[in-house]
Amino acid sequence: MSEPVDVSRPRPTALVIGGGISGLTAAFELSCRGLSVTVLEASKRLGGKLRAGEVAGVSTDLGAEAILARRPEALALAAALGIDGELVEPATTTAGVWSRGRLRPFPQGHVMGVPRSLRSLRASGVVSPAGVARATLDLVLPPTGTADDVSVAAALRPRLGREVVARLVEPLLGGVYAGRADRLSLPATAPQLAAALEHGSVMRSLRRLPTASGQGPVFVGFPGGVARLADALVRRLSADGVRLRTSATVRAVRRAAQGWRCEVGPASAPEIVDGDLVVVAVPAPAAARMLDREFPRLAADLSRIEYASVAVVTAVFDAEAVNLPSGSGFLVPAVEKRLIKAVTFSSNKWPWYAERAPGRVVVRASIGRFGDTADLQRDDDELADRALAELAALVGIRAHPLGVDVTRWGGALPQYDVGHLARVARIRSETARARGMALCGAALDGVGIPACIAGARAAVAGLLDTYEPVSRAPGGE
Repeated sequence: MSEPVDVSRPRPTALVIGGGISGLTAAFELSCRGLSVTVLEASKRLGGKLRAGEVAGVSTDLGAEAILARRPEALALAAALGIDGELVEPATTTAGVWSRGRLRPFPQGHVMGVPRSLRSLRASGVVSPAGVARATLDLVLPPTGTADDVSVAAALRPRLGREVVARLVEPLLGGVYAGRADRLSLPATAPQLAAALEHGSVMRSLRRLPTASGQGPVFVGFPGGVARLADALVRRLSADGVRLRTSATVRAVRRAAQGWRCEVGPASAPEIVDGDLVVVAVPAPAAARMLDREFPRLAADLSRIEYASVAVVTAVFDAEAVNLPSGSGFLVPAVEKRLIKAVTFSSNKWPWYAERAPGRVVVRASIGRFGDTADLQRDDDELADRALAELAALVGIRAHPLGVDVTRWGGALPQYDVGHLARVARIRSETARARGMALCGAALDGVGIPACIAGARAAVAGLLDTYEPVSRAPGGE
């Protein structure tokens, strides 16, 4: 951990561009180390993908809805904010997959959709008997290691067959990245599977891994939604004197004589905001635009990171009118040609709904995969109607909802395509040459909440480790 700055010197100033969980965490780390911090957020609100709202009087997450508990960073941040005692475990995490005409369980003990045994694959019924037979080749094929970066599909199809990849692996990747198995990088998105390929049979290799049982919950949340983590962080930053500015679009980041300069607002009459240090914590395309003039090579790599857009349709029903299936929800493979890619039975998953919204059932449907733009071009009413129609067709939810919300997340999820790890390494190398500037965010650090928090903390630590205050002349810039 970096030491606090020397308070005998003039108090250094830091600019944080982006008010999502990465930017807010960076601001928190900088403030805790004694810097004067300003956050510049382009939208009208802070929190990024951590966002809650009311649907039919029920408070619920409209963006991210769970925190990975197997990593410590989010739990540590909650503790620092004094809200870790409010964390709750899901009542159920048993998810299924809609495949071949019905809702089916995932193979027991699977790793990112890859079964540990033919028996568990066959018992799940997710793939056809022919698909199970094809997967037996994994047990006899020689090792097919991945010395080079390859796509998930290119690595796994030769061993397990098209059905396993299309009906098990890709739906899980779609749930995390809204991506496609033939584009996403295996080492970037599923390093455990990349390691397993080095030893011959993937299924046999996975059997050697410990199972999740007895390791504590995989996910946790907060009553009212995980957006409460961002809300608590915003309150703490405000109390600590951090300046939190919304509707503050940064158009350019440039070196200044003593630190960094941001051009904020309209291009015709920009506001100039200066700081000793700057943290860029925005999606890669926005970062590329800000940095293009000063760092063209860095901006070029950032601009090549593509994003998927998604929408979340949240519906609230009268509990007496709906009989939800058991479990936390299900995924829908792209080969099923459905609008919905995932459904969360929020009322089943999180026990606090029964206490805070008695007599209500909350269901979330996620829509959107990389490259699919036609469905997201529909207006909110049509998107909601089609999602509800599919819920009726797939799991028999035919009741009229008490309320529906459609939340769109344009450019929400970075695509870790083949070559992503090498691109990130180049970005980090270029950024390291720009003393006093750091980058963080999901495009570089990982798409989960803990990964974003970890990336922000690392960015600040690296920034302060190399920071050398510049003596300012009285009345100077």
